[in-house]
Amino acid sequence: MEELLASSSNLDNLQEGSILKGTIIEIRPTEVVVDIGGKSEGIVHASEFVDMSELQVGSELEVFLEKLEDKEGNPVISYDKAEQKKNWEKIVENCEEGSIIQGRVRSKVKGGLIVSIGVDSFMPASQIDVQPPKNLDQYVGQTYDFKVIKINLDRKNIVVSRRELIEEQRMEKRRALLEDVKPGDTRRGQVKNITDYGAFVDLDGLDGLLHITDMSWGRIQHPSEMVKQGEEIEVMIIEIDRDRERVSLGLKQLASNPWEKIEE
Repeated sequence: MEELLASSSNLDNLQEGSILKGTIIEIRPTEVVVDIGGKSEGIVHASEFVDMSELQVGSELEVFLEKLEDKEGNPVISYDKAEQKKNWEKIVENCEEGSIIQGRVRSKVKGGLIVSIGVDSFMPASQIDVQPPKNLDQYVGQTYDFKVIKINLDRKNIVVSRRELIEEQRMEKRRALLEDVKPGDTRRGQVKNITDYGAFVDLDGLDGLLHITDMSWGRIQHPSEMVKQGEEIEVMIIEIDRDRERVSLGLKQLASNPWEKIEE
């Protein structure tokens, strides 16, 4: 009876929304059992830890007390929320809009991804890549650099972008390529988009136009007869407009003109 009263008294002294020091008493495949004192045990799901192998029974763990008791009378705790509460002030002090920070994609949500940068931040699907990806699951669990594009102190939320960093990198590569490339050079690139009049090829930062008339020495009805979207091909640089940052590409120029042999 005394033990039950002591346990009840301990819970009464705890405050929801506070950070508590607990002790890991059991590590299970999908969860960790934490004693927060007075024989009060809470469960932390394995998904809240980056690496479960780093945890040890008997070690201390700070957790956030969400609720004093659930339906079964056990406290509801969270390791992740404790880390977020501790990190929020640090993030705000050291981070500002426009700064670069490393983070890990935690989960997929409606309209984008949740990215952990010490606290949870949101990355809209439009800010993931230059072309919005169809499958967001491929990013979950991955670590990237992100650009902080918005911090709302009142709502305590942060919006980040990976796309802006990719575009900045592409811009640097595009400038370097325009300075270095010259007509007659050959480059490898990926077919980015196909239209009725040709295909756009990504030369690692610079998109070049491969016109249908420069695809084959023979007659073709549509560019898709020669190239496929996503395919990596070798092309020749035909013309460069550095002021407008445009490049014309050729595919047939990599082979000799068969009509010249016929004339001979």
